[in-house]
Amino acid sequence: MKVRFGFVAMSVILENASPSKTMTYASFSKLNDRQAAIGRLEQIAQQNLHSTLRLLKHAHGNDVKLYRLTSKLIPLATHDGLAGWDPYPILADDFKAVGDYALEKGIRVSLHPDHFCVLSTPRPEVLANSIKDLEYHVDMLEAMGLDERSKCNIHMGGAYGDKITSSARFIEQFSSLPDRLKHRITLENDDKTFNVEETLIAAEAVSVPMVLDIHHHAVNPGHITDEMLTEQFWPRIQGTWERELHRLKLSSLEQLPVKIHVSSPKSISDPRGHADLVEVAPVLKFLRAIASKASHVDCMLEAKSKDQAVFQLMDELKQLALTSDDISIIDDASIEIKTQ
Repeated sequence: MKVRFGFVAMSVILENASPSKTMTYASFSKLNDRQAAIGRLEQIAQQNLHSTLRLLKHAHGNDVKLYRLTSKLIPLATHDGLAGWDPYPILADDFKAVGDYALEKGIRVSLHPDHFCVLSTPRPEVLANSIKDLEYHVDMLEAMGLDERSKCNIHMGGAYGDKITSSARFIEQFSSLPDRLKHRITLENDDKTFNVEETLIAAEAVSVPMVLDIHHHAVNPGHITDEMLTEQFWPRIQGTWERELHRLKLSSLEQLPVKIHVSSPKSISDPRGHADLVEVAPVLKFLRAIASKASHVDCMLEAKSKDQAVFQLMDELKQLALTSDDISIIDDASIEIKTQ
């Protein structure tokens, strides 16, 4: 089983490379010349896209083939006060440069709309804003020229006092989305509400791939033991990706590996928070447990130390590979787990 590791949005190593520079709407409103204010937003977006390209080059230089874009590339993009603003024409070349580089170097990119994107909501205005947010994310992927292998990962949302009803409402409201949005979405189990089984049932119902977060599972397992996760549920999770391969007319999971999220608890008192780095032992235990069932897996590290967490994890895996027959180092950001 080949495993690739990636990081989220920022680098703690590159200087002056934030892809999330912004302007508050209060600051925007204080500028007397609206067109000049919009021009400033567009300049910030161009800076963010330039930094994103730097980050992709940094990733490629360190063999990282998995990167999550920030959702904050265009400041105030979905704010009601900017209704009617279309930044894409002026940003077209910058978006294309990012997409072209990702495609050229084989870097898998994704997005993760924030927790305000909730399709289980009973409130029509929240649903409308959630759809607006999804459209913004898909607009960016399309501006980069990336096909439907590049996804937007979301959670199901809240339970609103009745998890069964909320789950059914998620499925109904998701099913009403246009294909343009539905075909860009992956669904992830969360750390408080919808566990692996509940998320998987929804993912299967709406025919989207499921992203397994093993840290979220550890703090919100429901009745599922670790053995049940790898023996019973992993084949079904992988099956959601295999169905997506069929829809996209791809032949192998090498072209769209199953994606999982890994992170470590921040502390005993804050088990849901993310630590700076990722502990190697729990990750390796899980990967070994699924190695005979999977061929390609992409692991997104959700760690506070971003790219440094990938390099630290790989350093530890390189040391373990010296004495472990089943670990083979492919490059500076990927390994192979061998089975008997």
